[in-house]
Amino acid sequence: MRAVVLGGGRSSEHEVSLRSAAAVAAGLRAAGHEVVEVTIGRDGSWSQPGGSVELIPAAGLLGAEVVFPALHGAFGEDGSVQGLLEWLDVPYVGSDVLASAVCMDKLTLKRLFAAHGIPQVEFTAVEGSDWWGRCERLGLPLWVKPSRMGSSVGITRVERLEDLDEAVELALRHDPRVIVEASAKGREVECSVLGNEAPETSQPGEIVAHAEWYDFEAKYTEGGMELRVPAPIGEATTTRVRELAAEVFALAGCAGLARCDFFVEPGGEVLVNEINTMPGFTETSVYAKLFESSGVPYPELCDRLVTLAIERHERERSHEF
Repeated sequence: MRAVVLGGGRSSEHEVSLRSAAAVAAGLRAAGHEVVEVTIGRDGSWSQPGGSVELIPAAGLLGAEVVFPALHGAFGEDGSVQGLLEWLDVPYVGSDVLASAVCMDKLTLKRLFAAHGIPQVEFTAVEGSDWWGRCERLGLPLWVKPSRMGSSVGITRVERLEDLDEAVELALRHDPRVIVEASAKGREVECSVLGNEAPETSQPGEIVAHAEWYDFEAKYTEGGMELRVPAPIGEATTTRVRELAAEVFALAGCAGLARCDFFVEPGGEVLVNEINTMPGFTETSVYAKLFESSGVPYPELCDRLVTLAIERHERERSHEF
């Protein structure tokens, strides 16, 4: 197939996205596909090695049969580019507009989980006149986060209540929507999901950060973290993680791929943390490493994702709009 790979973007994860896009392009070529690499600049401009890119509705994108938007964070993973690709009527890898937007907004996703009884840490929003008191009732430490950012950008661990206001101010620099979460004591475990209506899950892996917590530096600096696969959590808990990963993937309306993040508490309870609809996608990123450990090499993973994208597009276009 002729595939367009999108990389870069306007978010603070621009550089990470470029690395993901380069790896995806190489993986698709290794799987036998023709690849056109398109870079979205920090200013929102689209370009390819041959020059600029013209976006014309109903004309596709550079003759592509499928698009792989290897974009992370705002203006890429949040439904905005997905909406543009819908407008162009071209198949694309990953979740649709609604699922991308829901999973990008931590407050919306956690409220969805709460409505369906999904186990998770307690949380509250920085809104209304009594938000400070609600945060106080969550106990310490607290995690203050921009609701719609990725890669741990703008997150603060609050050990003392007197530091709460400063942490909220930092989060507000990135997003007018801020979430405050209680702290979990358990292991950080991640599970990759692949598929559409009948998703399959990877072997879960444990994240061991070589820092106080799993922040941006730990995620993207060489030696900043260790991935232990399989996660040392026992057979029953492993099964529970995989079941929950498939359940929340379907609940949020995800498609193609997602990485689901969990806390496994000392007593064995599994808490859902979040869903990433376009996680880091280099060959050494957690999503790909977990499937590699589950018997799916990187080029095959890329190939299966573009096939899933076309299948979803054909199914959805079989309905009248």
